[in-house]
Amino acid sequence: MSEKWTTTDIPDQHGRVAVVTGANTGLGYETAKALAERGASVVLAVRDVEKGEQAAAGMTGDVTVQALDLTSLDSVRTAAAALRSRLDRIDLLINNAGVMYTPKQTTRDGFELQFGTNHLGHFALTGLLLDLMLPVPGSRVVTVSSTGHRIRAAIHFDDLQWERSYNRAAAYGQSKLANLMFTYELQRRLAAHGTTVAVAAHPGMSNTELTRNSPAALRLPLTWLAPLITQTPAMGALPTLRAATDPAVLGGQYYGPGGRNEVKGHPRLVASSPDSHEVAVQQRLWTVSEDLTGVKFPVVASEQDSFSSGAAVTT
Repeated sequence: MSEKWTTTDIPDQHGRVAVVTGANTGLGYETAKALAERGASVVLAVRDVEKGEQAAAGMTGDVTVQALDLTSLDSVRTAAAALRSRLDRIDLLINNAGVMYTPKQTTRDGFELQFGTNHLGHFALTGLLLDLMLPVPGSRVVTVSSTGHRIRAAIHFDDLQWERSYNRAAAYGQSKLANLMFTYELQRRLAAHGTTVAVAAHPGMSNTELTRNSPAALRLPLTWLAPLITQTPAMGALPTLRAATDPAVLGGQYYGPGGRNEVKGHPRLVASSPDSHEVAVQQRLWTVSEDLTGVKFPVVASEQDSFSSGAAVTT
């Protein structure tokens, strides 16, 4: 693997179709832009269509916009139906959109906002689009997690929606841990099909709008320290782009910045927390997510499956 992988390492993407959520700004914008520049037909799946059109105007290539509000399962279903009507295949589904450290709020369906947006919305979207990917050799579902999956993170099955108490950092950690567990369980289910794979990535510390909901005590230090501890959205998008396009990528892998503590740097294979590899928790989360969203996937768990979540990592 290249030690300093960049967008110049992205193989030609002509003939491939990519759907990128949250692609009107930040990491999603840079991800979509790079894929379009390499020839992919890219769909920006965004909440604000006007902002999406403005983003598309700044990109080169075949770029279109699809309305998608991950805080509403009705919107997710409408978006999936629209995409199914206009696309006959999807090569890349990049679950990038997300919210971070929000005050206590709920989605339109009553889910805690971070869990509902970051995990359940993407879970439902993936399930509704997956049959457009299964026949496509080399297709990939890439879900963006975070180093936050290690911070006060657990899947609180006894209070998934944080109705008894609320901690914005712990709720964010739960949602990002869920992203990884979803990836690993999805890969286990995809392994028997031999076409589509599920991969995860994280951007390290990137200077984007995602931190706008951080507590005031954190925002000011982050502003001062940003030049030292963060990297540009273009750099932060590289792990996602590598997970999506590097021919050497395997299902169940996780990519992040290669610098110290995975804060910044060129993308490489990294390891996720031991908690993220708890198979029983992954499977329970999957069942609960199907129940909450009402979305059933066209792939099922095998009774005998040799896949171990998260490929071996050499650092």
